Amino acid sequence: MIETDPHSKPSGTAVVFLHGIGGAARGWAPQVASFAQAGFVPVPLDLPGYGARPPVESMTFDDLAADVEAAIGRQQLQSPILVGHSMGGMIAQTLLRRRPDGYRAAVLIGTSAAFGNPEDDFQKQFIAARLAPLETGKTMPDLADDIVDGMMGPAPDAQGRALAIDLMGATPASTYRAAVLCLVTFDERANLNHIRCPVLCLVGEHDRNAPSAMMERMAAKIPGAKYSCLPGIGHLPNLEAPQAFDKAVLAFLTSPVVAAA
Repeated sequence: MIETDPHSKPSGTAVVFLHGIGGAARGWAPQVASFAQAGFVPVPLDLPGYGARPPVESMTFDDLAADVEAAIGRQQLQSPILVGHSMGGMIAQTLLRRRPDGYRAAVLIGTSAAFGNPEDDFQKQFIAARLAPLETGKTMPDLADDIVDGMMGPAPDAQGRALAIDLMGATPASTYRAAVLCLVTFDERANLNHIRCPVLCLVGEHDRNAPSAMMERMAAKIPGAKYSCLPGIGHLPNLEAPQAFDKAVLAFLTSPVVAAA
Protein backbone atom coordinates (compact mmCIF):
# COMPACT_ATOMS: atom_id res chain seq x y z
CA MET A 1 0.00 0.00 0.00
CA ILE A 2 1.37 3.43 -0.92
CA GLU A 3 0.49 5.95 1.76
CA THR A 4 1.40 9.54 2.48
CA ASP A 5 2.70 10.77 5.82
CA PRO A 6 -0.21 10.15 8.26
CA HIS A 7 0.76 13.24 10.32
CA SER A 8 0.42 15.73 7.48
CA LYS A 9 -2.62 16.58 5.40
CA PRO A 10 -2.11 16.68 1.62
CA SER A 11 -2.47 20.13 0.07
CA GLY A 12 -4.30 18.95 -3.06
CA THR A 13 -7.39 16.80 -3.47
CA ALA A 14 -6.55 13.15 -2.87
CA VAL A 15 -7.40 10.60 -5.56
CA VAL A 16 -7.82 7.11 -4.10
CA PHE A 17 -7.10 4.46 -6.75
CA LEU A 18 -8.76 1.06 -6.30
CA HIS A 19 -7.53 -1.82 -8.46
CA GLY A 20 -9.41 -4.86 -9.71
CA ILE A 21 -8.81 -8.61 -9.47
CA GLY A 22 -5.18 -9.41 -10.17
CA GLY A 23 -4.01 -5.83 -9.65
CA ALA A 24 -2.18 -3.92 -6.94
CA ALA A 25 -1.31 -0.35 -6.01
CA ARG A 26 1.69 -0.40 -8.34
CA GLY A 27 -0.67 -1.07 -11.24
CA TRP A 28 -1.47 2.66 -11.07
CA ALA A 29 2.19 3.61 -11.54
CA PRO A 30 1.51 5.26 -14.93
CA GLN A 31 -0.99 7.60 -13.27
CA VAL A 32 0.99 8.72 -10.20
CA ALA A 33 3.18 11.33 -11.91
CA SER A 34 0.52 12.73 -14.24
CA PHE A 35 -2.10 13.13 -11.51
CA ALA A 36 0.44 14.76 -9.18
CA GLN A 37 1.47 17.13 -11.96
CA ALA A 38 -2.20 18.06 -12.38
CA GLY A 39 -2.34 19.10 -8.71
CA PHE A 40 -3.89 15.98 -7.19
CA VAL A 41 -2.49 13.72 -4.49
CA PRO A 42 -2.50 10.16 -5.91
CA VAL A 43 -3.18 7.48 -3.30
CA PRO A 44 -3.09 4.00 -4.88
CA LEU A 45 -4.03 1.30 -2.38
CA ASP A 46 -3.26 -2.39 -2.13
CA LEU A 47 -6.55 -4.11 -1.33
CA PRO A 48 -6.51 -7.00 1.18
CA GLY A 49 -4.49 -9.92 -0.14
CA TYR A 50 -2.60 -7.92 -2.77
CA GLY A 51 0.81 -6.30 -3.05
CA ALA A 52 2.72 -6.40 0.21
CA ARG A 53 -0.35 -7.49 2.17
CA PRO A 54 -0.78 -11.12 3.26
CA PRO A 55 -2.97 -13.46 1.17
CA VAL A 56 -6.62 -13.81 2.18
CA GLU A 57 -9.03 -16.75 2.05
CA SER A 58 -12.29 -14.79 1.84
CA MET A 59 -13.63 -11.27 1.32
CA THR A 60 -16.88 -9.33 1.17
CA PHE A 61 -17.58 -5.98 -0.44
CA ASP A 62 -18.45 -4.30 2.83
CA ASP A 63 -15.24 -5.59 4.40
CA LEU A 64 -13.25 -4.32 1.42
CA ALA A 65 -14.98 -0.94 1.68
CA ALA A 66 -14.26 -0.77 5.40
CA ASP A 67 -10.60 -1.48 4.67
CA VAL A 68 -10.48 1.45 2.23
CA GLU A 69 -12.28 3.69 4.72
CA ALA A 70 -9.64 2.80 7.32
CA ALA A 71 -6.85 3.76 4.91
CA ILE A 72 -8.60 7.05 4.14
CA GLY A 73 -8.94 7.70 7.87
CA ARG A 74 -5.28 6.92 8.61
CA GLN A 75 -4.20 9.41 5.99
CA GLN A 76 -6.73 12.05 7.07
CA LEU A 77 -8.05 12.45 3.55
CA GLN A 78 -10.97 14.86 3.39
CA SER A 79 -13.57 14.18 0.68
CA PRO A 80 -11.22 12.29 -1.63
CA ILE A 81 -11.99 11.33 -5.19
CA LEU A 82 -12.50 7.61 -5.87
CA VAL A 83 -11.10 5.99 -9.02
CA GLY A 84 -12.10 2.34 -9.14
CA HIS A 85 -11.38 -0.18 -11.87
CA SER A 86 -13.48 -3.35 -12.38
CA MET A 87 -13.85 -4.90 -8.91
CA GLY A 88 -12.36 -1.67 -7.57
CA GLY A 89 -15.26 0.15 -9.22
CA MET A 90 -17.63 -2.12 -7.34
CA ILE A 91 -15.85 -1.27 -4.09
CA ALA A 92 -16.19 2.42 -5.00
CA GLN A 93 -19.94 1.96 -5.42
CA THR A 94 -20.08 0.26 -2.02
CA LEU A 95 -18.22 3.21 -0.50
CA LEU A 96 -20.67 5.65 -2.09
CA ARG A 97 -23.56 3.77 -0.48
CA ARG A 98 -21.91 3.61 2.93
CA ARG A 99 -20.92 7.28 3.00
CA PRO A 100 -23.01 9.19 0.43
CA ASP A 101 -21.45 12.57 1.28
CA GLY A 102 -17.92 11.33 1.87
CA TYR A 103 -16.45 11.76 -1.60
CA ARG A 104 -15.92 14.67 -3.95
CA ALA A 105 -16.30 12.63 -7.13
CA ALA A 106 -15.96 9.09 -8.47
CA VAL A 107 -14.62 7.52 -11.66
CA LEU A 108 -16.00 4.03 -12.33
CA ILE A 109 -13.92 2.16 -14.91
CA GLY A 110 -14.88 -1.06 -16.70
CA THR A 111 -17.27 -2.09 -13.97
CA SER A 112 -20.97 -2.80 -13.40
CA ALA A 113 -23.69 -2.22 -10.83
CA ALA A 114 -24.34 -5.93 -10.28
CA PHE A 115 -22.90 -9.31 -11.14
CA GLY A 116 -26.01 -11.32 -10.44
CA ASN A 117 -27.20 -14.17 -8.27
CA PRO A 118 -24.34 -16.53 -7.26
CA GLU A 119 -26.80 -19.44 -7.43
CA ASP A 120 -27.60 -18.89 -11.13
CA ASP A 121 -26.05 -21.09 -13.80
CA PHE A 122 -24.16 -18.20 -15.39
CA GLN A 123 -22.44 -17.34 -12.13
CA LYS A 124 -21.61 -21.00 -11.47
CA GLN A 125 -20.10 -21.32 -14.93
CA PHE A 126 -18.14 -18.12 -14.43
CA ILE A 127 -16.68 -19.36 -11.14
CA ALA A 128 -15.84 -22.75 -12.61
CA ALA A 129 -14.13 -21.25 -15.66
CA ARG A 130 -12.00 -18.88 -13.58
CA LEU A 131 -11.03 -21.34 -10.85
CA ALA A 132 -10.79 -24.67 -12.70
CA PRO A 133 -7.19 -24.11 -13.86
CA LEU A 134 -6.08 -23.57 -10.27
CA GLU A 135 -7.86 -26.74 -9.20
CA THR A 136 -5.89 -28.71 -11.79
CA GLY A 137 -2.57 -27.50 -10.44
CA LYS A 138 -1.88 -24.42 -12.55
CA THR A 139 -0.30 -21.43 -10.79
CA MET A 140 -1.09 -17.75 -11.19
CA PRO A 141 2.18 -17.16 -13.12
CA ASP A 142 1.13 -20.02 -15.42
CA LEU A 143 -2.19 -18.30 -16.13
CA ALA A 144 -1.19 -14.64 -16.11
CA ASP A 145 -0.40 -14.17 -19.83
CA ASP A 146 -3.66 -15.69 -21.04
CA ILE A 147 -5.79 -13.89 -18.43
CA VAL A 148 -4.30 -10.49 -19.28
CA ASP A 149 -4.37 -10.97 -23.05
CA GLY A 150 -8.02 -12.02 -22.77
CA MET A 151 -8.81 -8.67 -21.16
CA MET A 152 -6.80 -6.28 -23.30
CA GLY A 153 -7.65 -4.67 -26.60
CA PRO A 154 -5.88 -5.29 -29.93
CA ALA A 155 -2.85 -3.00 -29.48
CA PRO A 156 -1.96 -2.43 -25.81
CA ASP A 157 1.07 -0.51 -24.62
CA ALA A 158 3.89 -3.08 -24.28
CA GLN A 159 5.06 -1.84 -20.88
CA GLY A 160 1.49 -1.76 -19.61
CA ARG A 161 0.90 -5.32 -20.77
CA ALA A 162 4.10 -6.50 -19.08
CA LEU A 163 3.11 -4.80 -15.83
CA ALA A 164 -0.39 -6.31 -15.96
CA ILE A 165 1.06 -9.81 -16.46
CA ASP A 166 3.51 -9.29 -13.60
CA LEU A 167 0.71 -8.12 -11.29
CA MET A 168 -1.57 -11.03 -12.20
CA GLY A 169 1.22 -13.54 -11.73
CA ALA A 170 2.08 -12.09 -8.32
CA THR A 171 -1.51 -12.43 -7.06
CA PRO A 172 -1.76 -15.20 -4.44
CA ALA A 173 -4.03 -18.02 -5.62
CA SER A 174 -6.11 -17.83 -2.44
CA THR A 175 -6.70 -14.09 -2.93
CA TYR A 176 -7.69 -14.62 -6.57
CA ARG A 177 -10.09 -17.39 -5.58
CA ALA A 178 -11.61 -15.26 -2.80
CA ALA A 179 -12.05 -12.31 -5.17
CA VAL A 180 -13.82 -14.41 -7.83
CA LEU A 181 -16.22 -15.81 -5.22
CA CYS A 182 -16.83 -12.33 -3.81
CA LEU A 183 -17.38 -10.80 -7.25
CA VAL A 184 -20.50 -12.82 -7.99
CA THR A 185 -22.22 -11.52 -4.84
CA PHE A 186 -22.14 -7.88 -5.96
CA ASP A 187 -25.34 -5.88 -6.42
CA GLU A 188 -25.53 -2.11 -5.88
CA ARG A 189 -28.26 -1.41 -8.45
CA ALA A 190 -30.64 -0.06 -5.83
CA ASN A 191 -28.20 2.69 -4.89
CA LEU A 192 -27.39 4.07 -8.33
CA ASN A 193 -30.02 6.81 -8.28
CA HIS A 194 -28.96 7.80 -4.74
CA ILE A 195 -25.37 8.64 -5.64
CA ARG A 196 -24.82 12.31 -4.91
CA CYS A 197 -21.33 13.17 -6.16
CA PRO A 198 -20.23 13.74 -9.77
CA VAL A 199 -19.48 10.44 -11.51
CA LEU A 200 -17.69 9.47 -14.70
CA CYS A 201 -18.38 6.01 -16.13
CA LEU A 202 -15.39 5.15 -18.33
CA VAL A 203 -14.96 2.07 -20.48
CA GLY A 204 -12.83 0.75 -23.32
CA GLU A 205 -14.39 0.06 -26.70
CA HIS A 206 -13.17 -3.56 -26.63
CA ASP A 207 -13.96 -4.28 -22.97
CA ARG A 208 -15.55 -7.74 -22.90
CA ASN A 209 -15.83 -7.85 -19.10
CA ALA A 210 -17.88 -4.65 -18.87
CA PRO A 211 -19.29 -3.94 -22.34
CA SER A 212 -19.65 -0.31 -23.29
CA ALA A 213 -23.42 -0.52 -23.81
CA MET A 214 -23.85 -1.88 -20.29
CA MET A 215 -21.78 0.93 -18.78
CA GLU A 216 -23.68 3.52 -20.78
CA ARG A 217 -26.94 2.18 -19.33
CA MET A 218 -25.40 2.25 -15.87
CA ALA A 219 -24.34 5.89 -16.28
CA ALA A 220 -27.90 6.81 -17.30
CA LYS A 221 -29.14 5.59 -13.91
CA ILE A 222 -26.73 7.75 -11.88
CA PRO A 223 -27.93 11.36 -11.51
CA GLY A 224 -25.81 13.66 -13.66
CA ALA A 225 -23.22 11.01 -14.49
CA LYS A 226 -20.95 11.38 -17.50
CA TYR A 227 -20.16 8.49 -19.84
CA SER A 228 -17.06 8.08 -21.98
CA CYS A 229 -15.82 5.25 -24.20
CA LEU A 230 -12.13 5.02 -25.14
CA PRO A 231 -11.66 3.72 -28.71
CA GLY A 232 -9.38 0.77 -29.41
CA ILE A 233 -8.97 -0.16 -25.74
CA GLY A 234 -10.02 -3.19 -23.67
CA HIS A 235 -10.57 -3.84 -19.97
CA LEU A 236 -7.29 -2.36 -18.65
CA PRO A 237 -7.32 1.20 -20.02
CA ASN A 238 -4.90 2.78 -17.55
CA LEU A 239 -2.23 0.26 -18.61
CA GLU A 240 -3.19 -0.24 -22.27
CA ALA A 241 -3.24 3.45 -23.12
CA PRO A 242 -2.07 5.52 -20.13
CA GLN A 243 -2.06 8.87 -21.91
CA ALA A 244 -5.59 8.49 -23.30
CA PHE A 245 -6.83 7.24 -19.94
CA ASP A 246 -5.22 10.06 -17.98
CA LYS A 247 -6.52 12.67 -20.41
CA ALA A 248 -10.12 11.42 -20.09
CA VAL A 249 -10.07 11.16 -16.30
CA LEU A 250 -8.24 14.43 -15.67
CA ALA A 251 -10.58 16.27 -18.04
CA PHE A 252 -13.47 15.12 -15.87
CA LEU A 253 -11.76 15.82 -12.56
CA THR A 254 -10.85 19.38 -13.61
CA SER A 255 -14.27 20.09 -15.11
CA PRO A 256 -16.61 22.69 -13.59
CA VAL A 257 -18.99 20.01 -12.32
CA VAL A 258 -16.29 18.47 -10.12
CA ALA A 259 -14.74 21.83 -9.19
CA ALA A 260 -18.12 22.94 -7.85
CA ALA A 261 -18.69 19.76 -5.84
